[in-house]
Amino acid sequence: MEVLSDGEPCPQLGRGSVITIGAYDGVHLGHRAIIAEVRNRARAQGAASVVVTFDRHPARVVRPESAPLQLTDLDQKLELLAMTGVDYTMVVRFDQVRAAESAEDFVSELLVGCLNARGVVVGHDFHFGRGRGGNVALLSDMGRRLGFDVVGLRLVSDPEAAEVVSSTRIRGLLGAGAVEEAARLLGRPHEVRGVVEKGDGRAGPELGFPTANVAVPADIQLPADGIYAGWYRRPEGSVLPAALSLGLRPTFYPEGGPRLLEAHLLDFSGRLYGEVARVSFSHRLRDEEHFDTAEALVDQMARDVAAVRELITLRGEPTGSA
Repeated sequence: MEVLSDGEPCPQLGRGSVITIGAYDGVHLGHRAIIAEVRNRARAQGAASVVVTFDRHPARVVRPESAPLQLTDLDQKLELLAMTGVDYTMVVRFDQVRAAESAEDFVSELLVGCLNARGVVVGHDFHFGRGRGGNVALLSDMGRRLGFDVVGLRLVSDPEAAEVVSSTRIRGLLGAGAVEEAARLLGRPHEVRGVVEKGDGRAGPELGFPTANVAVPADIQLPADGIYAGWYRRPEGSVLPAALSLGLRPTFYPEGGPRLLEAHLLDFSGRLYGEVARVSFSHRLRDEEHFDTAEALVDQMARDVAAVRELITLRGEPTGSA
């Protein structure tokens, strides 16, 4: 997959392109179904397949007070899009200027003028442009005049829950701690990324379970506070099973401390400070709890680690991650 930017010269797509447009946050199963349709139509027409997405969620510009937390940062989203087999992804800078652009100008200048659109595939309820004035009907009208076909697909439904697969729904599942259900809709365990920072030094020397404190950006969706089984991927590619603690550490901070994601890596010793960690959540073990003594906490941590070890023996390494 080649990554394009709307600030760079347009690619030479003389054979034309079939395009889809959207935030594509999470690149979940519903997104992949749309991209598969784009690729099929592009192949049939001898055209290039293109995803047009944004460098940030448009809501962070047009309504920042209610913008959703993100399932993926831009780098992770691009990695996941590359795994779909699409030919190109164009990253559009979304700022106040772009937010004020009319839907008609977006289509004529970017989709047609730059990407030589021969087809556009979007969800049937897709909206875009200033004031969300663009929709499938507008695209279809412009397509008849400018020479491209438009398909508005019904959103992919989850047969188990009879609900559509959406980024909003996945955020809700993660916020409730339902990481296994979220993974089913994502097609992979939910993964977050951050730099390992120094903590208060208590977990290793005092408790016997050293942890990596992973500083996740504030705009990334984390699961609900609790204890999880998961995986820790190091920068060189090794993947290690981990017992994950996410929350306020009420045993040591009864009034609530800073929210932390801590990863205890099974069967590992070494320094991790400063490296970029990729942490995925495979299974929720329990809620975060207050313990009356450090000894009681240590006993529970030992049981948590044993549970993680049993789960990874049964399930193996995660699949589908970028």
